[in-house]
Amino acid sequence: MAVVEDLSIWVGSGRLYAKDQPPGSSGRSVRQAIDDVVEAEAIGFRRAILSERYNLKHASTFLGIAAGKTSRIDLATGVLAIRSRSPLLVAAMGATLHAAVGPRLVLGLGKSMPTWIDNTGTLRPTTYREVVDYAAILRQLWAGERVDYDGPVGKFDGLALGDRYDGPPPQLWYGTMGFPVGSRTAAKPVFDGAMLWPCMTPEAVHTVGNRIRREREANGLDPSSIRIMAPVITAPDLSDHETRALCHARLITYATWPGIDDVFATMNGWDVEVFKKVASHPMFNKMADASADLAYHREEMMDPASLIPDSWIEDSCGVGSTDACVAKLREFKDAGADEIGIYGSTPEQNAKLVAAWKEL
Repeated sequence: MAVVEDLSIWVGSGRLYAKDQPPGSSGRSVRQAIDDVVEAEAIGFRRAILSERYNLKHASTFLGIAAGKTSRIDLATGVLAIRSRSPLLVAAMGATLHAAVGPRLVLGLGKSMPTWIDNTGTLRPTTYREVVDYAAILRQLWAGERVDYDGPVGKFDGLALGDRYDGPPPQLWYGTMGFPVGSRTAAKPVFDGAMLWPCMTPEAVHTVGNRIRREREANGLDPSSIRIMAPVITAPDLSDHETRALCHARLITYATWPGIDDVFATMNGWDVEVFKKVASHPMFNKMADASADLAYHREEMMDPASLIPDSWIEDSCGVGSTDACVAKLREFKDAGADEIGIYGSTPEQNAKLVAAWKEL
């Protein structure tokens, strides 16, 4: 099967179930999501990406199993919060996976939530310098160096891997919405790529891509030396209900994050008042978690999802016929994305889309 170099896919999007779900359901179990990686490889996707959650989506466990069931497809985190693990553990994860199955790992890294408790038991915001330093420490460890460091990541004296994989290290990508400081961070030499956010319009991707490449050039680097991925939700030839579960309900997750409403309003020119109506929906009043997809499966969010304008979905997602979805993905490529990361729908649901993409 020919590999499509500019198409990858997120697997296990949203909240996963512990038990397998029936055919046609928009929900997936952990086992089904791992099987989706196998399917993605067979269809020809370049890489499979997992967004980690601290429940049934532990990245190193999931990707390790998926690696053993596949032989070619690249595997990625999208994204791994840097406060979730010591850099030594992440370096060991990458080295172990590469030693076992070859250089197939892309580590997408991102800022932890501001309320993350660090190893001192105190609360503090994650800084952009912390992300860059964390990535630099990983690179030192993979190079076989001993790390002496005292800074925002922590204090390390003689940190080292010992046994290591003597081959290409995992690629490091930064997950960002691409505002000015985030773009400057993504453009640092320690990063090979930038993962943008789902539900950005092609115009937003164009703006952010140009910003990151200008920053890359300002660092004395070739602006084309960083690979920019645009995640795009697709629902090719799917029912109206399934399309709304995949697209409209996906946006509900972001509508319930504090402060994200203003971010999307600025980025895409969307009405912030719509997000406020969604966030005030009765089903979210007593939600323990800040994110809806930690509290609900998307099938359970169809009522608040009805508040999301169809025009927003048409602007930022690939919906309708396969040909319409291909045309929308083409818009993102023309906007400057080096790679499309299909989001939400399964590899099987996108098989015809991939076949059509190969014919372009």
